[in-house]
Amino acid sequence: MTEVIGESEAKALCTSLYKHSPKKEHLTMSIKNIYKDSDTEKYVYELLDGKCIETVFIKRRDGGTVCVSTQVGCSVGCIFCESGRNGFVRNLTPSEIVQQVMLLRRKVNRIVFMGMGEPLFNYDNLIKAIHILRDRNGLNFPTDGITVSTVGPVNQLKKLREEHLKIQLTISLHATTQATRNHIIPNMHIYDINDVVAGALSYSERHNRKIVFAYLLLPGINDRPSDVKQLARWFREKNVMINLLEYNPTSNLQIKMPKKQGMYIFKQQLERAGLDVTMRISHGRNIKAACGQLANKYNKIDKK
Repeated sequence: MTEVIGESEAKALCTSLYKHSPKKEHLTMSIKNIYKDSDTEKYVYELLDGKCIETVFIKRRDGGTVCVSTQVGCSVGCIFCESGRNGFVRNLTPSEIVQQVMLLRRKVNRIVFMGMGEPLFNYDNLIKAIHILRDRNGLNFPTDGITVSTVGPVNQLKKLREEHLKIQLTISLHATTQATRNHIIPNMHIYDINDVVAGALSYSERHNRKIVFAYLLLPGINDRPSDVKQLARWFREKNVMINLLEYNPTSNLQIKMPKKQGMYIFKQQLERAGLDVTMRISHGRNIKAACGQLANKYNKIDKK
């Protein structure tokens, strides 16, 4: 289990950030650009070393959801995602993670770690940031309102299971067989898909939490009758929700977008199999702020 961040450290960091006019010396990032859509804003933050990350704010009726990044770049290599197109650069510090929320100057009622990077590959800094966010001397943010979205590295899932946190967990699954998942998420091939599922279900049982399994529907790849059957074998009568995702266009021109009718049909098939299913509504597609669209165009690695 990761050591809880000290109370004085949490208080010092958040006191320096939470004031309306924070002192410049306390900040390690600045706003480079802001893109705005009807209900979505994308912030490009420049870090002290010149690297950049992107953070998304989705407006709600009584506040908003902030989609937070945990790494500069990403090493996972999902075929539907731009974040790792130029590779992995570095992990973000706890302060850099927290500042993404603080510098918005908005009322935030939900924090989702679904931005650039794989959160559990920056495990220690992620957990420290969550402790700062939820600390009474920090933001005092309710952990029920924090979601970590992960592709499910098995060892880190086991560690997360033992943390005394009440965060929500989303697993980016996207497949029902090892071969299909290796195609969609190539750099996760070392983790058996059944172990990923088992680790998530174990977290659910330990913490009495409903686990969300994100499933990006890709026509001809993961929408077969056998996929419906396997999802039902794993999750029927479990404390699980399947969240069907629609592909958001990226530079990968080989991916086909599913038709709305095809998504509804697949959803109905899952529901008839006894599963709890929802469909995620994409926000910010026009400003490339939707899931999978957060880019790494500012952080190109020099290839020698």
